[in-house]
Amino acid sequence: MKLLVIGAASGIGAALAAQAVQEGHSTTALVRSPEKVKPGSQDMRIIKGDIRDKDSVSSAVTGQDAVCITIGIGPAFKPVTVFSEGTSVVVDAMKRESVGRLVCVTGIGAGDSKGRGGFLYDRIVFPIFLRRIYEDKDIQESIVRNSSLEWLIVRPGFLTNGPVTGRYRVLTDLKGIKCGKISRGDVAHFILRELESMKHAGQSPLLTY
Repeated sequence: MKLLVIGAASGIGAALAAQAVQEGHSTTALVRSPEKVKPGSQDMRIIKGDIRDKDSVSSAVTGQDAVCITIGIGPAFKPVTVFSEGTSVVVDAMKRESVGRLVCVTGIGAGDSKGRGGFLYDRIVFPIFLRRIYEDKDIQESIVRNSSLEWLIVRPGFLTNGPVTGRYRVLTDLKGIKCGKISRGDVAHFILRELESMKHAGQSPLLTY
């Protein structure tokens, strides 16, 4: 599979790119800072660029079988637009280049996962530090859903640097659910399995142990 990972310098994106290379996929990374890409990525094509830049995104998307958006930012206290603007650029490029499969990583607090993080997260962390981010992620998810692509939105729980276990819950019915932890490696594991089967295409599963 020819896979483009947008945001592969750290976090879930780095884990996904590393696992994809290890499994023999032809992997391209679109990153703003190539020097931050972890050592051992010599088997990965690296393109320097921003998700909002049409030229670099178009160059990275060309010839791919699938695209995964894994970008993230720190706490925000002003309006955020990078997720929605960047995803619009990616979707437009995918349509032009006839690349049909898109996986987009958002998180706890987007869409109907809001209020599923527990008291501390829902009442303190989210409204103070993350509200602006998730306002834009809600728009991002809407763009993905309305894209006419074969899409999957992935909402990981509280992220850790734990090992890849391959054992986690994939929840589409969130009634009564309070989210727990999951490793970045296991999120990447799930994404790769889905890119092969798209079992949850058109859905927004929450991942947690």
